[in-house]
Amino acid sequence: MPRITRSQRMYDWFERRLQIEGPIKDAALHQVPRETASWWYVFGSGAFTLFLFQVVTGILLAIIYVPSAGEAWNSLNVLNHQIPLGWYLRALHGWGSNFMVAIVFIHMTQVFLFGAYKFPRELTWIFGVFLLILTLGMAFTGQVLRFDQDAYWGLGIGISMVSRVPVIGGGLVHLLLGGPIMAGTTLARFFDLHVFVIPGLLFGFAGLHIWMVLKLGINEWPMPGRLVRRATYVEEYNRLAHEDGIPFIPGAFWKDLVFSAAMVAAVAVCAWIFGPSGPGGPPDPAIIQTNPKPDFPFLWIFSILAYLPPALETPVILVAPVLAILALFAVPLVAGEGEKSWRRRPVAVLAVAFIAVAWGEFTQLGTTTPWSPHMDAWSSDSIPVRYLRTATPLARQGANVFQEKQCRNCHSIGGLGGQRGPALDSVATRMTRDQLRFKVVTGGGNMPAFGKNLSAPEIEALVAFLSTLHPANEAPAYTPSRPYVTNSPP
Repeated sequence: MPRITRSQRMYDWFERRLQIEGPIKDAALHQVPRETASWWYVFGSGAFTLFLFQVVTGILLAIIYVPSAGEAWNSLNVLNHQIPLGWYLRALHGWGSNFMVAIVFIHMTQVFLFGAYKFPRELTWIFGVFLLILTLGMAFTGQVLRFDQDAYWGLGIGISMVSRVPVIGGGLVHLLLGGPIMAGTTLARFFDLHVFVIPGLLFGFAGLHIWMVLKLGINEWPMPGRLVRRATYVEEYNRLAHEDGIPFIPGAFWKDLVFSAAMVAAVAVCAWIFGPSGPGGPPDPAIIQTNPKPDFPFLWIFSILAYLPPALETPVILVAPVLAILALFAVPLVAGEGEKSWRRRPVAVLAVAFIAVAWGEFTQLGTTTPWSPHMDAWSSDSIPVRYLRTATPLARQGANVFQEKQCRNCHSIGGLGGQRGPALDSVATRMTRDQLRFKVVTGGGNMPAFGKNLSAPEIEALVAFLSTLHPANEAPAYTPSRPYVTNSPP
């Protein structure tokens, strides 16, 4: 009788209680079609490896990072300049995010072209769509945590998009920001999203995704003429895996392992050569001479919004993402049977090619497109004299606030100034004093909130000046319960 070693007895003790040997063997040795042991099938495991890499580097960063509006920027500078290799840890996490987003997109494209979303893998594809959305959410919330100028304005744009959602937009803004404006609780909420909520959901959906791949099998190589029929596909797949199959380990696993190691090595090299992103200047909504741009995965969105006419912004922001996500969900439900091979699906190939070219072009434009506010408007364009001739001292003081706080960067008066926000020549005919005050304090749309950055006297002076901006032959707006008196205090 062979002698049982101490390690064997310990293993038996744990196995008797956990009973995981059977499931692990089943997963490792399950048969997969021989042709799927290909380099084209490594992107899913590569994406999951990069996610685990992000979790590890993120935990190390969280030891130093302080999720406070007053300390976040300082803690990143401590990592960059005072902690040995702290800059490299930040770079690893940042480049890991970029690689993860890229690999997830490539994986989704490969699955689509190979018809791997068809019966019986419809739900596997839908879970993959959720994983794509969550991956983008991780990238966006990670940028916000830098809390520099780019992060501040990126969050402002994101929140302005959310605020336009009918009915629930305001509630969503309060939920994300912890109030109507970006303040102390905002960064803490995004830290919770980035560190706990989104990673937890990613682990859950990734687990379901892997479970379904194990149970339904890895999609076979898409041969032209090999059609998917609900009545016969499962039997045909099982016969193919049995007659011309190999165990997943080592037959296909070694390529997954090599590719994952290559991705981690590529992240390490890019991090060492290019370093981390930011942080840039400390966030200050009153100083926007930074030409802020989002991180690479969102440059295409930045470019589209920069080129859209203002009248189309809200319809595109509200409709386009919903239609795109619904289309992704509908793909396996509409085309769940039939041909898998990309060679006989020209519409699918053309769609992928069109999206890739459009994405590349908009991303390239995003690297060169100037930020919509005019950065020199506050210094080069003085307020036209006609707006100040009859102004009260308080309104004149408000004109100084308007100029000094660089409101001209986004708003024009007399045809001079930025185009991002609406022209203000007749703003007093559209909004009452109370509405103007509320807008200045809480922001909304593309406008940041200035409630924390202007003193109460500055706000009142600015509102007094804005309330004078109306055509001479047109009365300004006023609250019906209050009689209006020209240039009267509120």
